[in-house]
Amino acid sequence: MCYSAQVQASYETYVRRFGAHISIYEFVQLFGFKAGGRKVKYPKAMEAPFLHPKTDQEREVKTLIDEYHATENTRLQQELFTQRKRLADAERKLQEKPTKAALESARIAGSKIEQALRWIEDLNRTDLKPRDSRIFPGYFCPVMVMEEGELVVKPMRYQCRPAGKPAFYDTKYPGTFNARRDNLEGFWKGQFGHTHGVMAIDAFYENVNRHRVEGRELEAGEEPENVILEFRPEGGEVMYIACLWSHWTGKGEDDLLSVAAITDEPPPEVSAAGHDRCVIPIKPENIAAWLHPDPKNLAASYAILDDRERPYYEHRLAA
Repeated sequence: MCYSAQVQASYETYVRRFGAHISIYEFVQLFGFKAGGRKVKYPKAMEAPFLHPKTDQEREVKTLIDEYHATENTRLQQELFTQRKRLADAERKLQEKPTKAALESARIAGSKIEQALRWIEDLNRTDLKPRDSRIFPGYFCPVMVMEEGELVVKPMRYQCRPAGKPAFYDTKYPGTFNARRDNLEGFWKGQFGHTHGVMAIDAFYENVNRHRVEGRELEAGEEPENVILEFRPEGGEVMYIACLWSHWTGKGEDDLLSVAAITDEPPPEVSAAGHDRCVIPIKPENIAAWLHPDPKNLAASYAILDDRERPYYEHRLAA
């Protein structure tokens, strides 16, 4: 399964390539939740398009981002002060009488100081790094859909909660960030043929066993070792991967837009690297049809998945 991906986190990718427009309401809501203290996750690169706002709505988003940054900076500075005091106290005790407790307290404080400084630097820098576009299950990212005949970009959580299902499905079925092609008319029947989306990504990441990557069997007494591989098209092209999405509502709960990437049998080079699933990149000329499915003609949707882009995937150990 595609447990992680490097996404085109800026909605501008969809605007330039397909003439889509953004659904600003959902972006305001997402950043508003973050500014209000909700545990909302999204890649840092999603903030970048709003750092130089041109419209009143974009300025509203920028204000919410600034509010979150100010609150988080204050929290991290307070944590830094607390841990520096803890370190000073531990060092004073060590000078008086070395103990295991003081040594452990100094170690923990030093580690938390380093962590807080990294988080502060990450929060405040504006130069983006590749990791700033990486998503994991539970992260929000831009997804393009069709609404009333128009292409629209909305932020959606990368773990789909099907409409009508209870909220505990998130924990009961933690793998719902992916939708297996062989289960589209089973678990995903409420979305397949109804709510299709596209996510633009540069690469995807998979957990594999090291011995499978190395093309060998486990040696006697050897325990499997997990490694993370990055798979990227040899030509470096952006992939527009097939997704299913859902608009979930629940009594007394916030609405949730969420998405799952469709996966299928892997091409030979992905299988040889030790993984048994792969995302499905749709050809750009098929995207409009994919986003406007006919629930009475599922064969047409399957045909689009079959008529996919077939890049050669290079792989390497992820940083």
